[in-house]
Amino acid sequence: MDSEALRAYFFELQDNIVSTIGGLDGRPFQAVAWRREPGERLEGDGLTRVLEGGDLLERGGCNFSHVHGRSLPPSATGHRPELAGASFEAMGVSLVFHPRNPYVPTVHMNVRVFAALPSGRDPVVWFGGGMDLTPYYGFEEDAVHFHRTCRDALAPFGADLYPRFKTWCDEYFFLKHRNEPRGVGGIFYDDFNEEGFEHSFALTRAVGDAFLQAYLPIVERRRDMPYGEREREFQAYRRGRYVEFNLVHDRGTLFGLQSGGRTEAILMSMPPVANWRYDWHPEAGTPEAQLYSDFLRPRDWAAEGA
Repeated sequence: MDSEALRAYFFELQDNIVSTIGGLDGRPFQAVAWRREPGERLEGDGLTRVLEGGDLLERGGCNFSHVHGRSLPPSATGHRPELAGASFEAMGVSLVFHPRNPYVPTVHMNVRVFAALPSGRDPVVWFGGGMDLTPYYGFEEDAVHFHRTCRDALAPFGADLYPRFKTWCDEYFFLKHRNEPRGVGGIFYDDFNEEGFEHSFALTRAVGDAFLQAYLPIVERRRDMPYGEREREFQAYRRGRYVEFNLVHDRGTLFGLQSGGRTEAILMSMPPVANWRYDWHPEAGTPEAQLYSDFLRPRDWAAEGA
C-alpha cells in the first residue's frame, strides 16, 4: 500500500472541498489537527475541519484521518471473520454537510482505504466509500443530477459498477426499524480490491473528485429559496432519522467508536438541531408528504428524463 500517495490525495481532496464550500458560505472551516502517540489504543493523526453557524451550513464537517490499531474492531470484520484480531492501518476522508436552508439537502461522502495486517500473512488491502443525498424537500432534477454524476464518475471503470453500487447504497442507507430509506441514495461500496491496488485507488479518486460536481449545482439552485418555521420544523424532524441511522446502523461511526477514535470528530456528522415526534405523519397532499411518496422509495434516478 502506497501510504504517501494515499495521504497526498486525501489531504488535497479535503482541502479542495473545504476551500470551495467555505468560499460559498463566506467563512472558513475551523481546522483542528490531532495526533495519537505510540502506545495508545489507536495511533496516528488527522485533521478535523468544521464549520458551524454559517449562512450556508448550519454544521459541516470534513475529516481526514490516518490511524493504526492493534486489533480490528467487530464493525470491520463482520464480512471478513478470518481477519478478526489482525492489526490494521486505515486512512480516508469523510464529510457530512447539514445546510441551514431546508431546501438544500444534507449530503454525505466518504472515501477510505483499509489494510489488515494479519500475523504471518500478506496484508489485505481494500477500498470503500461513496456519497448519498438526504433531501428534506424533494426535487427530481436534483436527484437525477446527483445520480448521473455518480454514474458518470464510475463509467470508465465498468458499466456494471453504478447499478451495483447504487443498489448497495439503497440497501445500506436504510433504516430497518423504520422500514424507510434515509434519502434518495447515491453510491456505496466497501471491501473493494478488484484488479489490484492501482485500479481500486483510481476508482476511489474518481468518486472523491466527483463530489463537488454532484453537490454544488444543487446548493446553487436551492440555497436562496425562502422558507419559514414549518420547513425548519420538518427539517429537524427528518434530521432525527439521520441521527438514528448514524447511531444504530452506520459501520463508520461504530468503527470509530469501537476502535477508540476521536469522539468529537466521529460525531461531527450529527446535525446541530433535530427533534422527534410521537407517531407523526405529514398531511396528505403536502410537500412533506411528497417526500415520502415520491422520493423515499426505489427509483432509477440516473435513467429518468433521459
